[in-house]
Formats: sequence, structure tokens, C-alpha cells
Amino acid sequence: MNLYPHIKKEDREICVALVGEEKRQAEGLELIPSENYVSRAVKEAMASSLTNKYSEGYPGKRYYGGQEFTDKVETLAIERAKKLFGAKYANVQPLGGANANIAMYFALLQPGDTVLGMDLSHGGHLTHGHPVTYITKIFNFVRYKMKDVETGEIDYDEMRRTAKKIKPKIILAGFSAYPRELNYKKFVSIAREVGAISVMDIAHIAGLIAGKAAKNPFDYGFDVMTTTTHKTLRGPRGGMILVRKDEELAKKIDKAVFPGFQGGPHMHQIAAKAVAFGEALRPSFKKYAKQIIKNTKAMERVFQKQGARMLTGGSDNHLILLDVWTSFGISGGEAEKLLDRAGITLNKNAIADDTRKPMDPSGIRFGTPAITTRGFKEKECKQVAEIMIDVLTKRNDTSVKRAKQEIKKLALAHPIPELFK
Repeated sequence: MNLYPHIKKEDREICVALVGEEKRQAEGLELIPSENYVSRAVKEAMASSLTNKYSEGYPGKRYYGGQEFTDKVETLAIERAKKLFGAKYANVQPLGGANANIAMYFALLQPGDTVLGMDLSHGGHLTHGHPVTYITKIFNFVRYKMKDVETGEIDYDEMRRTAKKIKPKIILAGFSAYPRELNYKKFVSIAREVGAISVMDIAHIAGLIAGKAAKNPFDYGFDVMTTTTHKTLRGPRGGMILVRKDEELAKKIDKAVFPGFQGGPHMHQIAAKAVAFGEALRPSFKKYAKQIIKNTKAMERVFQKQGARMLTGGSDNHLILLDVWTSFGISGGEAEKLLDRAGITLNKNAIADDTRKPMDPSGIRFGTPAITTRGFKEKECKQVAEIMIDVLTKRNDTSVKRAKQEIKKLALAHPIPELFK
């Protein structure tokens, strides 16, 4: 089947790369927790004629003409997002999760204001105030950590003491490598005690929340949520900002996104978001979200039986953070490359207070959203975890070759779906 007939004719080099990526995805397994597969409908929206259209502004308030259909598309995306997450307001224009977070900062802060967010080494995200990011030159970021890395418990008492001392404008929850569920009630309590705005970055668990498999921070009083629209939500790569009920916050966020931070929105991307949100509103998505967690727990049990060290002792969500340096005597970077050769794609990741360098840390991070989309259940996930352990333990060409054959067989038996029912 010729998937790219026009590209093949116009640009063979790009076509070769695209076909190669199709083959890689079809014959291997994606375990990177922030990756997933989208439906053919989402792909069609991304490739639609909306990519030709400039739509600066918001529905009903555009700067260019010819917006009859773009307004309809963006309004549908907004209404579906609000329904999914129980929000009164939604901005679907951010081009990515980092864009959403940065626009949120500029909406709610003045230069020099303080944000209290999770430390990157304990599971936070670069945009939560890591010193390498430029946003730290504008705002002041103070970081909190886990009290116990073996259980994952956040040191809420220390967070309260810090918050009372520094008086942050924003208390930011959320993570990119944290396998447990946060105590949202405590976050909101501390924020209200010090007069801060409570913000939750749900990028990794948005699909779990939408599918009712994880708690919704809005139910506990959070003011704002930022997110990506891919990952567990299974939409196109993009971002979004949700406001629970405060109209003034919503107005500030809209102005920060446009014209403050971005120009014309990517309407083809917004159409794809609307399609994905529609898919996530179906009853079947709840089953999908719950299966993600079941599959993660199945993998967790295999590594527990092996005696491997998992940060926080396991997982409540879609990801596992494994200390391969302690468990298998191999660095995270080496483990990533080794498993990649076996057809298992995951990522090296620092663990809490890691003594190794960031580009070759002590851990790996992996999860189940993408393989769950392919129809994997607990049995298959257990098998994948066992294959991973065999490769990490033996680390020879024979084990890698055998693993690659097993993984290819599993992958081809569970093809990437075109349609999400």
C-alpha cells in the first residue's frame, strides 16, 4: 500500500523517512508515557485545508475574514473540552504544553512573582521552573520535593512552611515523571491559606481524568489546569488551558495566548483536537483509560517480583520510573539503547536526587498509553515486562535478537488501530 503517493512523487527522501517511521511504529512497541497513537480521523483533520487558513483572534472576534467554518471548529473544540473536564472556560489555541504553561505564567504573574512548583529531579517538568529555561529569568521559581522517594509522598508540611514564607502567586501541581496521584485537597488548602492561585499541569494524565480513571483536580477546587492534548488524551500534539469558573482568570489567559504570546492559531490542529475530544467523550474511552492503569499495574507486579527498584514503589497512573542502575547495573542511557534494539521504545530518565548525569541518568521511564491503544491487556503487558527484564539482565546479542522477534510478533498481532469506536 502506497501511503504517501504525492510525497513519493515530489520528495522521495522525505517519503523514505515517513515509510520508515510507519514500519518502526508498526513492528515495535512505544512505551514512552508521553506518546500515543491518534485515529485516522485525527490525522485527516491535521491534513485538512484548515492548514491554509489564518484565524488570528477568537470565534466571533477574528482579525481576518472568511472565518465561518474556523469559528465553528474552534467553538466545538472549546465546548467539548469544557464538557470533558468540567471547566467553565477553555482556550484550545496553545501550540503545545510548554506554550500553555508559559502563556499561563504571563497571564497570572508579573515579572519577579514567585511560583512554587515540583522539582524536576522529583518528577516535575522543565517548564515548572528548571534553571535551564528562560522563563526563570522572568519569574522566581521555588521547588518542592517528595518526602519519601520510596512511597512518593510529597512533603506537604514543608510545602506549607515554604509557601507561608515565600508567598507564591501560583502553587503549581503536576509532573512528567511521577507515578502516584497527588493530594489535590492539600494543594488547594495551602494555596488558599497563602492567597495563591492553584494550577495543575495535567499533561500526562489528561486522558485518565477525562476517562474518569483518575481524580479531577477541579473537583477539589483547583483554579486552572494546563495540559497537552496528546499523551493519554490521544489527540494531536498541542496544548490547552482550562479554567474552572473564574471569568477574570479566563480573560487574562485568552489575552496572554493571543495576542500576548502566539499569533495565528493552527486551525488544522484545533480541528484535530475537537475530533479527539469527541472521541474521548465516548463511553469506550472510559474503558480505555481504566485499562491503561490495569496494564501499568500488571507491569509493576512483574518488576516487583524481580525485586527491581521502582521510584515511589510502583504506580497509580500510566507510567513507571525504574532505577536500572541499582536494579540491573546499567545506566538509563545504555538501557534505552539496548531496549531500542529490541524494538521497545522508552526514555532514559533521572531519578530523585540522581548522582548520574542528566544525559545518562540512573533510570528509565516507560508506560502503557500507546500499547493500550493497540489493544494490549494485562497478559501482554506482563509479557513485555518479562522481555524487558530478560534483555536488561542478559545484555547480549542473543537476548536482544530473541526479544526483537517476540516484540515484532506481539506488535503485528496488535496493529495500530485506524478507528476508535
